[in-house]
Amino acid sequence: MNSLPPFAYFAPRSVAEAVEILAREGPTAALLAGGTDLLVRVKRGRAAPLAVVNLKRIAALAGIEPAADGLRLGALTTIAALLHSELIRQRYPVLAEAAAQLGSVAVRNLATLGGNIGRASPASDLAPALIVLAAIAEVQGSNGSRTVGVENFFRGPGVSVLAAGEIITGFHVPAAPANSRATYERLGRTQGVECALVGVAAYLELTGDRARAARIALASVAPVPLRARAAEAVLLSAPLTDALLDAAAAAAAAESMPITDLRATADYRRRMVYVIARRALRRLLAPTGGRP
Repeated sequence: MNSLPPFAYFAPRSVAEAVEILAREGPTAALLAGGTDLLVRVKRGRAAPLAVVNLKRIAALAGIEPAADGLRLGALTTIAALLHSELIRQRYPVLAEAAAQLGSVAVRNLATLGGNIGRASPASDLAPALIVLAAIAEVQGSNGSRTVGVENFFRGPGVSVLAAGEIITGFHVPAAPANSRATYERLGRTQGVECALVGVAAYLELTGDRARAARIALASVAPVPLRARAAEAVLLSAPLTDALLDAAAAAAAAESMPITDLRATADYRRRMVYVIARRALRRLLAPTGGRP
């Protein structure tokens, strides 16, 4: 059994203290939240931090808090908490749907929302859901606090807009109109355990038989979680018939940029974008369609 390499360990009590430690320790420091990614990479020799900064004792990073203008999710909110929160299930069920697809029960009990987004995986189940909800990430570092839309957070596989020493502190999810609805659908070889082969989050604001607003975000079919803007334009162009939904799903597939790897070919993934996007859109227009 491989042992962990030696490293300095810190357990700050505030975000300011954590930021100070990161500034002092530099790029050799790693953040620990749930540990479901970092510890695996360390054990496999893919990461060797000289300092580990445990964020779990920072109370300000936890919590699901309703607000007049929406919802605030602390970065340390676990995936299990998202899944089981009555507030999330009632007002933002797409987040619960996405949370249910992430890993095993054991992983969901440990993994955090901030860690999932901060990892910047193209296959993140939570990223597409947050993107279609127009969520905003709250970030703090040595130069102060700032916000960035989750849609603009990713730069490439494992690469985000976070500067050295910055920490995700939480997410703001805007209040959703009463006539809006969102859902998340995914395809994986082992549903809920293995990362998605294709993931699609879809959001509509409805006025009669037309969409006043539409957002579609894709997972696992591009270097980053991808906003399918051409597909959105199709949805806004005419009444929401089955034919229009099919055309939007086809547009989403055309926008995707999948790769071929050991898990699936690019062609298969592209075809599945069409299938999963069409399924998600038709679910939104069903009488029991998800409401964000």
